[in-house]
Amino acid sequence: MSKHKARPDGLMYSTNKEYYNDYEEDSNSAETTPKDKQKLRVKLDTKQRAGKIVTLVEGFSGTNDDLEALGKQLKTKCGTGGSAKEGLIIIQGDYKEKIITWLKDWGYVLTK
Repeated sequence: MSKHKARPDGLMYSTNKEYYNDYEEDSNSAETTPKDKQKLRVKLDTKQRAGKIVTLVEGFSGTNDDLEALGKQLKTKCGTGGSAKEGLIIIQGDYKEKIITWLKDWGYVLTK
């Protein structure tokens, strides 16, 4: 007997491997916009961060995997920590000018 679980949208699905499901998952279905079409904005922020400065990269349009890869690249170049989620990359520290230069070098020509 297979287990059934309720989905957030009210649909049911089965763990039975023979069960046919024509419902597509959309969690990672968005394609990443080409680098030269991305309108990234780089700015500094201290809100809700106990006065510590972070550099924000906003406006990324694409898959979470590509966002995380770009975030990892930036964190490595800066030699610092940070995170990437929901189209936003957070880098700890003031790296605004360096990040803008690197992004433009990497093909993100619409970066400001």
